[in-house]
Amino acid sequence: MTRLLVTRPIPDEGIKMLRRSRKVVIDQYKPDRVMPREELLRRARKADVILSILTDKMDAELFNAAPRLKMIANYAVGFDNIDLKEAKKRGITVAHTRYAGISESVAEHAIGLMLALAHRLVEADRFMRDGKYEAWGPRMLLGADLIGKTVGVIGTGAIGTGIIRRLHDGFGVKVVYNDVKRNQTLEETMDARFLSKDALLKTADFISLHVPLLPSTRHMIGARELKLMKKTAFLINTSRGPVVDAHALTRALARRQIGGAGLDVYECEPNVACDAKDSMQMIKLPNVVLTPHTASATIETRQAMSRAAARNILAFLEGKTPPDLVDA
Repeated sequence: MTRLLVTRPIPDEGIKMLRRSRKVVIDQYKPDRVMPREELLRRARKADVILSILTDKMDAELFNAAPRLKMIANYAVGFDNIDLKEAKKRGITVAHTRYAGISESVAEHAIGLMLALAHRLVEADRFMRDGKYEAWGPRMLLGADLIGKTVGVIGTGAIGTGIIRRLHDGFGVKVVYNDVKRNQTLEETMDARFLSKDALLKTADFISLHVPLLPSTRHMIGARELKLMKKTAFLINTSRGPVVDAHALTRALARRQIGGAGLDVYECEPNVACDAKDSMQMIKLPNVVLTPHTASATIETRQAMSRAAARNILAFLEGKTPPDLVDA
């Protein structure tokens, strides 16, 4: 029997698939929180397979503690929590949950952040809850329309493309984009215009980031880039936190150097910023909408990710290539 360590409770459909297989003994961490590192290392000693989440650091220390480990099934699209080179060196197979529906959920969430910022929905909600609404007024909580604006998308994978498709079909916006290479399909079918990153930053009213975390994308938005943006522009990040320099963003927002930001991911997650003072300042800023890394948090998507993780594990146990293999 294969011993599977599940590092945090996940939606149950995948777990049910694994239990039905009768090939797996499941050791599941029951508290719905990040497993302490010490306990992860201890439980990993007996694991043949680990079903990890993106907050679990899968590195040499973990591999040394897990001599039986043959596979990691990451419950996430990204896999920057895994040392792929070290895993390959040790012959450990790595898979992720490359479910197309995740892209749709994240695209919806990113547009939701755009609308929340433009229409000041969080500020308006707080205004009502604080009992400040006395009567309708022509200048009260004035926001901005999305229609007619220019939206810049950096990274045109499945999520970026999903955003462009929705905006093109339903919101009447102009779309500009930047990526490592041009996307002729987007240009021909959705009137998207390719720009250099700097030109996009100078042009767009909304800028949405959809790039993986790589050495080349870490802090791709810093003080210099923020200075290029319009003073009325909004920055949206649902990709990975370290893509944006948190300190530089806090300063730009506090100084009203840009219009605002909608963030679902953070450089020093779960903290809003890496510095305690920055975190406190960011939380108090009215021109920021913050969500706790929930862009893919729909019942449909998270259950599908659970099934995808289970399929990867079952395929591996049958001697097949996991459908969502990560090729290091």
